[in-house]
Amino acid sequence: MTTIDTRPAAAGAAGDASAEPDAHESLRGVSAFFANAASWVTTTDHKKIGRLYTGFGLLALLAASVLGALLGVEKADSSALLDGGALLQLMQGYRVALVFGALVPLTLGLSVAVAPLQLGARSIAFPRVALTGFYAWLGGLGLTFAALLSNGGIGGADAQAVDMFLAGQGLMMLGLLATAGCVATSVLTTRAPGMTMRRVPLFAWASLVGSLSLLIFLPVGFGTIIYLFIDHRIGIQATFGGAEGIAAWIGFVYTTPAVIACAIPAVGVAAELVPVTFKSRQVMRGVKFAGIGLIGVSALSAVTRQVINPVSFDSDQSFRTFIDDLLPALIFAGLPLLGLVVSLGLAGLTAQQGLKHGKPSVSPAFVFAFFGLLMIALGILGNLVQSISDLELAGTSFEEGATLYLVYGSAIAVMGGLVFWAPKLWGVTLAAKAVLPLALLGVLGTVLAAFPLYIAAFLDAPGGIPSNEVAVGALLDTSYSDSAEL
Repeated sequence: MTTIDTRPAAAGAAGDASAEPDAHESLRGVSAFFANAASWVTTTDHKKIGRLYTGFGLLALLAASVLGALLGVEKADSSALLDGGALLQLMQGYRVALVFGALVPLTLGLSVAVAPLQLGARSIAFPRVALTGFYAWLGGLGLTFAALLSNGGIGGADAQAVDMFLAGQGLMMLGLLATAGCVATSVLTTRAPGMTMRRVPLFAWASLVGSLSLLIFLPVGFGTIIYLFIDHRIGIQATFGGAEGIAAWIGFVYTTPAVIACAIPAVGVAAELVPVTFKSRQVMRGVKFAGIGLIGVSALSAVTRQVINPVSFDSDQSFRTFIDDLLPALIFAGLPLLGLVVSLGLAGLTAQQGLKHGKPSVSPAFVFAFFGLLMIALGILGNLVQSISDLELAGTSFEEGATLYLVYGSAIAVMGGLVFWAPKLWGVTLAAKAVLPLALLGVLGTVLAAFPLYIAAFLDAPGGIPSNEVAVGALLDTSYSDSAEL
């Protein structure tokens, strides 16, 4: 029996159609790409949703850093490169990118990704709602910046762009509310059997407190935006002051009390890593829970800030007036600082107990979390200091410095969490030599960005969220010929 060797023919066929395998490989690569993209777009995996939040949050943080550098150049150079209108939009974009573009998605995204893992849950509660919240936040952020580019926003000259700015702000808040509700529900209802609230991991507890804080003050901001939108849309512009009155009504969501509430999960990262680093059980765990919970009082401070009178130590005032001003300041600005002091003190006791049994295992994640917590502490302390009216810090750059400490400090701590939980999120362990320089660079950048604003505030450097070109001129110590018209 003879056989026919078909190998040459096959080789020839392959040679005649040499492009076909390459074409098939290309098609398979494109198909795999779209399949992977579709899996991310429609995912219900909480780890992917959290990574989407943190990924876009890091991009927004980078954009905010660039905007901050541009503003620094404008403030330093007497011959301004941009006119007042452009600077007005730039300042608003900077604050939006800091708080709602970077801080909230970073802390909330880490909570979405990690908290269900700590709880032993199969997924986050209502994962599709969490994903929808992400898209609503991202779409609202895009609308907000599109409005600012179209001369909208606070004090904007284009009425439709102002409406779009308000709609974008509202959409962002709705998205964050939806995701925060999923995180809070997960901690409360999806714990593994036998895990009571007393046994909840510290980061999961901080995620619960942070999510509940968002659920407290964001609805107030959203309701205010509805009033502003209707007032501006129908053209009355008498009750709320129109486009230039927006800052007076929704500015509280960008100030330090609200920013502190958004930073609570970052405090939880440091609380989680201290026992791990020093190989010891957390000392007085229940008190630690209470300390983190006290920081959540800042959410109440955010929604009541406009009715709290700064405390004054002037001897000419009556004792009753002094007490009436002191008590709200101690409750709404002092309790968050007390909660952080309690958390730091228990962290120190835990570390001391661990040192008795051996040397600590200091990891890059702990370095991130430690320095991030120190920056957050400076921001919370600044929130209390600016409540003292005798220092005359209202309307100065002091509040912006506190905000920068909180935002950048939280970002550093969240990066520590990402490094620590990288094996569970990506299946890889990040090398210490690759990430440690980032921690030190982040701390240096935070101090250089925020500390000069603290010093400048005592020299009466103006700050805050400007509402028109007149405010921009005061902020930059310049004058505009058309200021009288505004």
